[in-house]
Amino acid sequence: MHLPAEDGVDVVAEDTQQAAKGGEGKKGSFWRELPVLVVVALLLALLIKSFVVQAFYIPSESMEDTLLKNDRVLVNKLVYHVRDIERGDVVVFSGVDSWDPEIQLEEPTNPVAAFFRWVGTAFGVVPGEKDYIKRVIGVPGDKVKCCDAKGRVTVNGTPIDEQGYLYPGDQPSQSDFEVTVPPDRLWVMGDHRSVSLDSRSHVGDPGGGTIPIDKVIGRAFVIVWPFDRAKILPIPDTFSQPALQTAVSAAPLAAGFVGAVPLVLLRRRMTRR
Repeated sequence: MHLPAEDGVDVVAEDTQQAAKGGEGKKGSFWRELPVLVVVALLLALLIKSFVVQAFYIPSESMEDTLLKNDRVLVNKLVYHVRDIERGDVVVFSGVDSWDPEIQLEEPTNPVAAFFRWVGTAFGVVPGEKDYIKRVIGVPGDKVKCCDAKGRVTVNGTPIDEQGYLYPGDQPSQSDFEVTVPPDRLWVMGDHRSVSLDSRSHVGDPGGGTIPIDKVIGRAFVIVWPFDRAKILPIPDTFSQPALQTAVSAAPLAAGFVGAVPLVLLRRRMTRR
């Protein structure tokens, strides 16, 4: 039995109206859910930023030409949970309650501006006033000195070849220094030595210019912006010299021998008695 044409038209019209209502419901549902999606995305991004990888904005010329002003880098915040900080690493660290900022930023005038400043800093869109980025030259126990007869920085008496990353025309240092890096601290320097306010500028501070390892946020491992400068930031080959590794690894062994000698002599005396 066939429906009359009029009934068929009515059925089609009713289905069309229901479909239209369903489409409107889906659109409304999307707009209601959008704020939740945005909040969840921000929370996930903040979790990743807090524990895994964080973007940082380069605010000054202190690391040229390795890093240029306005570059953005990604910082690995997990790497130092699985290995020690190494010489040649480019690290981001906090200078809160220690170093003065290399750039002066005006404080936000209202809570809204302060919030957006915080978000921008968290995602590497604007610089953090108390965050620094430098290259590690000396690790705990290292004797870092400048300069030798050829004007080079030496680590444990071994000269390092810095021509691959120093700013063109810069000397390794404009001033002489000699420091033994204390336990749990690092000696750091910028690649643009003539403008970098690094460990050399803080030798009169507690720690003799070195920074606490626990202030290190992570290792900068890649430039991500601008795209035409995107590249990995490797450790320069000069820091893989065996003499550098041997000098430090031998130090605890030598200290162990020095400490053992009195114990051996005391034991011999006790045995004779």
